[in-house]
Amino acid sequence: MVPIVSHPLYEAALPAGHRFPMGKYGRLATRIEALGLVPDGFVLPEPASADLIALAHDRAYVDAVLRFAVAPEIERRIGLPVTEAVARRASHAAGGTIAAARLALVHGLAGSAAGGSHHGQRATGAGFCVFNDVAIAARALQLAGEIGQALVIDLDVHQGDGTADCLAGDPDLFTFSLHAEKNYPVRKIPSDLDVGLADGTEDEAYLAVVAQHVPVLLDRLEPDLVFYNAGVDPHRDDALGRLSLSDDGLRRRDRYVVGEVRRRGIPLVSVVGGGYGADLDALARRHAFVFEAMAELE
Repeated sequence: MVPIVSHPLYEAALPAGHRFPMGKYGRLATRIEALGLVPDGFVLPEPASADLIALAHDRAYVDAVLRFAVAPEIERRIGLPVTEAVARRASHAAGGTIAAARLALVHGLAGSAAGGSHHGQRATGAGFCVFNDVAIAARALQLAGEIGQALVIDLDVHQGDGTADCLAGDPDLFTFSLHAEKNYPVRKIPSDLDVGLADGTEDEAYLAVVAQHVPVLLDRLEPDLVFYNAGVDPHRDDALGRLSLSDDGLRRRDRYVVGEVRRRGIPLVSVVGGGYGADLDALARRHAFVFEAMAELE
């Protein structure tokens, strides 16, 4: 079976009525178990150390988060109270993506049932993202000599500004973001390749753009590892999305990306990315699509 990393600390308590759907992570873990995708249980990650996190973030920011002493303006930018629970969640999510990436190098496919915090920039968090787990993992594996080149395929509905910032200037860590052009963030930090879509883009047009770019990047870069941010917020019912994909469109997207990567024998690690709304079971169902796709194509 495809290894899947998860931890109870992927969920952190938030004030009542907070709009970030933190409860989706527990529902997703339950959904993955119900689908029989982890018969031997989840892989439990260790938290990423401050030194590893600082490979992608300024050390002063890392230390402030880990001391639960983030400046109020940064906390507002993040949109979450940076409590001990939230800081522990961010460290474990980063550790989970590192663990899943290493498992992918061994098994070909692996995933973390969290992660994709792609608005976390070098010097700050933003957009519900504290630490940029994908950037941290890419830097950590690169430093350890486990990978030379990596490709980030970010299909969250929002542009991956933080990942672009954290990995800027390194030609061996290529960032590709496909997103709704008029959505958050207003000020976008350029990825190596950005493709912005019009509001209301539906399944066929969206999937055509994915098919236009993913195989070309895989063949040109021949990366040692692909990080796949399988955000489900391009869904037509998402509270913070501006695109119009259906459940079937998301399923086909995930199957296509995983299939193209594995057809070339390249390891892939998936993270869940964004997905917003009050219906936590619907979010969990959509987030599980990528894990189902990996299990089917393994």
